[in-house]
Amino acid sequence: MLSNWLRERAQGILNPLARGLGALGLTPNALTLIGLGLMCVIGFVIATGNFALGGVLIIVAGIFDALDGSLARLTNRVTRFGAFLDSTTDRFAEGALFLGMLYALVQRGTLIAVYLIFFALLGSLMVSYARARAEGIGVQCKEGMLTRFERIVLIVLGLLATALWGETPLIIVLGFLAVFTNLTAVQRMWLVYRATRDEPPQ
Repeated sequence: MLSNWLRERAQGILNPLARGLGALGLTPNALTLIGLGLMCVIGFVIATGNFALGGVLIIVAGIFDALDGSLARLTNRVTRFGAFLDSTTDRFAEGALFLGMLYALVQRGTLIAVYLIFFALLGSLMVSYARARAEGIGVQCKEGMLTRFERIVLIVLGLLATALWGETPLIIVLGFLAVFTNLTAVQRMWLVYRATRDEPPQ
């Protein structure tokens, strides 16, 4: 996936930063929780109508978000709970961003945002749930049109574009997410079906 490709090429930057944070006594799980706190703060920034600033801050928080995994690998502290905590807090973080956008857009009278954000958030959760449930039955399912990385990139682009064209680009992005996150969930359902269709009934 694009996120893995980018992460691999950023390790030269992430590893020294992770070592520095580890030297301060921070653990991978602590970094995960700090990252969640940052995203909640960014959600508040977006809620105040500072869309472009929120987009910039998400980029900064995204770099920080990658450090927990780097620190865990460097210190040999990769745990199943750490992976669980990371994926769970990612859902809360995404929800914080959507809540911020929802509040700001409704305050501006853009009521269609309520429906777009509902379906975008529903689709985002179902994409993640489809992967988690697939892995629960022993099927790897990381493929998909809009994984979390692509969703965050689109949100950042929509937020930054408001500095030039107002809220219209953000509404377009939310509409795109409302459709294609749910299609991605269906895509993962199909992939799991293909991977399991030849199995005998239990």
